[in-house]
Amino acid sequence: MSQFFSNVEPNIIDDEMVQKAIKEKCPEDLGDLARAENTNCKVVRELQLSFKSILQIDNLWPLENLTKLQLDNNVIEKIEGLESLVHLVWLDLSFNNIEVIEGLDTLVKLQDLSLYSNRISKLEHMDALQELQIFSVGKNNLTILEDVVYLRRLKNLRTLNLSGNPFCNKEHYTLFVVAHLPSLVYLDFKLVRDSTVRFLHSLIGKSGNSILQRFCFVIPALGACSLQKSGSQKHTTAFVEYLNGSFLFDSLYAEDTEVAKLASLPEVEDLMQAYPSWFVSVCENLYNYGLEEYEKREAEVSKFYKRLHEILTVNQQESKRIISDFENRNQRRLDEISHARSGDIAESKRAEGKEDVLQLWDALMTLEALVSNDLEELLQDFKRSIDVIASALIENIQGIYPFHSIQCRDLENQHHEKLIEMTFAILEKLDKDEFEEDFPDDVRRLLLDKDTTVNAINTSHSIRLRKIDKRESDMLCNTYQW
Repeated sequence: MSQFFSNVEPNIIDDEMVQKAIKEKCPEDLGDLARAENTNCKVVRELQLSFKSILQIDNLWPLENLTKLQLDNNVIEKIEGLESLVHLVWLDLSFNNIEVIEGLDTLVKLQDLSLYSNRISKLEHMDALQELQIFSVGKNNLTILEDVVYLRRLKNLRTLNLSGNPFCNKEHYTLFVVAHLPSLVYLDFKLVRDSTVRFLHSLIGKSGNSILQRFCFVIPALGACSLQKSGSQKHTTAFVEYLNGSFLFDSLYAEDTEVAKLASLPEVEDLMQAYPSWFVSVCENLYNYGLEEYEKREAEVSKFYKRLHEILTVNQQESKRIISDFENRNQRRLDEISHARSGDIAESKRAEGKEDVLQLWDALMTLEALVSNDLEELLQDFKRSIDVIASALIENIQGIYPFHSIQCRDLENQHHEKLIEMTFAILEKLDKDEFEEDFPDDVRRLLLDKDTTVNAINTSHSIRLRKIDKRESDMLCNTYQW
């Protein structure tokens, strides 16, 4: 708009401009009220200051109950002077010279914001706009597509216009935006289809990874998209890290100095030597089961991508065939028109071409509907299969079907009970002075009295149970997240 106003002197919003706008916009009785109370504008709900050559926003603080403000088609360079308009719901700053999004922190009720056709180069400073539903920032200087991810924090955003920005020309622009803003209903004045959202999220999940990387990977490599992992990486992907070998058991006693002291006693030593083999055996069973379930999941995902590739390939091949046939017919028709000896023949061929275009449209739209239905059905089948696999894994982790009728937690409880029992027997022998051998000082201090010993053993037991619970919780969280 700077060219439009190049020969017009810029203005700053003042009381006179506001009062004039109120008279023009408001009903006659409200205009009279505003004239009668020149400085009291609390009754004003809407204000239009479009095409006023405004350079600076100022003097709006009296309009504290304003809900709608139009400042479009001016020469405003900075968003400012809006702090008091805390009830604002609708704000139009389109067609100005604004370079930075700022000055909106107090507009927590704002639902509709237009910054269309400005000079904005970055999406920022909008964290307070949690009620925002409609946001237009098209025809600006936005060049970094990844900046769109910033808008994920606007949980109520349903309509977004980005058209006319440099990054709109990037490949997969629409796919990127829809994937990272799954709650959008309209993007660039077009309805976002639910099937598109579900399709994209089946491909990229909920991670922050760039769809430009993930989506471009899917199509060429669908047949080989099963992850090839080995060692600890595979264990992590299978959600069973630290379950092979004695890793989990060793971590239980890593910082347990109290029970380690008791291990020097002959009776306790035998118990401590038997416990690890049972515990590690249970962990190994769960570990092997987890790897088997991992292979099932990978096979299911691979099958999904293979079928996805088949659907898209068939659709693309058929689309290309239809378009190629149309182009051949159209070329022959153009040749016939150029060599036509009468206007009637040429007009007939033109009418035939129009009809052929409509038929092409019908054919391509039919293919689009078919592929959409196929993808929808594929996703539903995939979801059902994954739900079954994940549910089985979760049930086994939680011990609904415990391995060999015993769990790590059961083993720990049984071990604890035996340890308490042995400790009581040792304390009783100490009271009767039946021990011939002498104990180290740290063991004797631990066995000084029954309460001290039991408290130390119970504390160690609680810590070990929490570590077991943490491992189970991590496995469940990873499964749910996957």
